[in-house]
Order: sequence, then structure tokens, then C-alpha cells
Amino acid sequence: MSLSLTNILSAFMVLFALIDILGSVPIFLNFTRDGRKVEPLKAAIYAFVIMTIFLFVGEWVLKLFNVDVSSFAIAGALVIFIISIEMVFGIEIFRNDAPGGSATLVPIVFPLVAGPGTFTALLSMRAEYSSPDIIIALFANLVIVYFVLKYLKVVQRIIGIGGVYVLRKFFGIILMALSVKLFTSNISVLWASLTGS
Repeated sequence: MSLSLTNILSAFMVLFALIDILGSVPIFLNFTRDGRKVEPLKAAIYAFVIMTIFLFVGEWVLKLFNVDVSSFAIAGALVIFIISIEMVFGIEIFRNDAPGGSATLVPIVFPLVAGPGTFTALLSMRAEYSSPDIIIALFANLVIVYFVLKYLKVVQRIIGIGGVYVLRKFFGIILMALSVKLFTSNISVLWASLTGS
């Protein structure tokens, strides 16, 4: 099993920007103020299990519908690009219409941590990175998710409202650039398969 530090870091950045755990700090604080129980360890474990399963089962689902990974990666790149537009320009395109319920599982694990954007990115990255690289990047992200949820008020004091705003814009631009890279690297593969070259 060969690991690539460059690929792990790249996958980590994509997932970190999509999960946007620091940008969600005000939402989590609102849950605690409302008396809703937030369980950091359970949230991190649930999210890791759900996303790891999807990483492997998702490709089987694609095969079931006769869709190749490169095609899904291009579609995923477009979705990630739209999410980056939301982050950079502060507009809402994807409406959060998940049903209410437990604060730990819904809405923290799904859709705030393991949402449509991260699911799309996981399968899209399968076209470019190895599974071990993606799993390590995912695990590292969920370690951060755990600590942010565990020390919410400390994180808010350190970063501040302005810091959260700046980070969201910065990672939105990074995400936009990565979505373009994902699109261009897979469109050539798809074009070659279509033309038979």
C-alpha cells in the first residue's frame, strides 16, 4: 500500500473546506444555547463510518446505474464549484431542508458534516486519489471535528466572528480552484474514452 503525502494533503483540504467545521461554530453554539445535547465523539465516529461506507459503496451504486467514476467526478466538480460560490459570495443555493431530530446525528453529522457536498467529493476523489489517502484525510478532518465540537467556546474565543468569516471566504476560493482542477483532469479522461483515443 503506497501513500502519497501530497494527495493526502490535497484530499484533506477539499474535505476541510467542504465540512467547514469552523464556519459552523455559530450553529453548534446555538444548539448548546437551546439545550440540545451535542456529543463530539459520537458525531465524529458516526460521520467517519457513514462517509467511509459511502466511499466504497458509492462506486458500486454508480456501477448499478452504469455511470463511470470520471463522469461522476465531473458532476461532483460542478457541485463543489457551486458550494464554493456560496462560501465566497455568501449566497444560499443549496437549501438545508433536512428533518429535525437529534442534534448529534441530525443535523450535526448529517447534513452539516457528512452532507451532499462531502459525499460528492468522496466519490469524485476516487477518480484521482487512492482509497487509503482519502481515508487518512477523512480521519484527520474528523479528529478536527471532534476537537472543535468538544471545545466550541474556546474555538469561538480564539478565532472570533471575523476569523470565521475570513476562513470561510479563504477556503471557498481554495475549493473553487480544486473543483476546476478536478473538472479539467477528468474531462480529458472522459473525452478520450468517448472518442476512443
